[in-house]
Amino acid sequence: MMRSKLLFILLFLFTLFGRAQNNVLFEKATEAYNDGRYEKALEFYDQILTNGQHSSELYFNMGNAFYKLNQIGPSVYYYEKALLLSPNDPEIINNLGYAKNMRLDAIEEMPETAFAKFYGAVVNYLSFEQWSYLAVALMMVFVLGYIVYYLMRLALQKRIAFVVSILSLLLSVAALVLAYLQYEDYKSNNPAIVFAREIAVTAEPNNRSERVFSLHEGTKVNVVDELGDWNKIRIADGQTGWLPSNNIKLLKDF
Repeated sequence: MMRSKLLFILLFLFTLFGRAQNNVLFEKATEAYNDGRYEKALEFYDQILTNGQHSSELYFNMGNAFYKLNQIGPSVYYYEKALLLSPNDPEIINNLGYAKNMRLDAIEEMPETAFAKFYGAVVNYLSFEQWSYLAVALMMVFVLGYIVYYLMRLALQKRIAFVVSILSLLLSVAALVLAYLQYEDYKSNNPAIVFAREIAVTAEPNNRSERVFSLHEGTKVNVVDELGDWNKIRIADGQTGWLPSNNIKLLKDF
């Protein structure tokens, strides 16, 4: 029992030390970025990632640093990773838009129905983790309202507590459903960013196959299959083809 407590204390102290170290690295990176030393800032950010910590703020700052260095692929890549963790963040979306404007490929997305747009806007408003946290918070409000309902004596107070409690329960269930739908959507997609200056997308997974179209650095694709060192990808307009896997970088490799 004593040994377990000692291990817990050591683990707790190690976690605190790790966070403190990452905070120092983040401050150094911010200082380097503000001084225009973007490559140095990226070195500090990479150290934080090596330490096992990642966040939308970290990826966003890395995207900014690469954007300042005019590196299209990495800037789009890290903005997109930040957006996965913080969907609909206006600052991330804004900077991602600037980075996308630097790309050579202008791919028109397949048209969506009004319902599909509404569904995507609602489900993807938060990440599945954020929807889950919201569901737990609402469930706590439900329990609190339920307790208050039994403690209050006045009819009006009991009525308000009852309504708040039931409403919180319904919203909690809705948040759980949205978390599930967002998670299923998250699993069904495997996005990646093209890092090659230019790459030929072929009809089959080999270099002898016919070229279907070409892609350039910074373009977002969805990986739908893989065979050896080749990935089958789909782009926003629905076209598919194969390209060598070392020319793209997956976004969900957290």
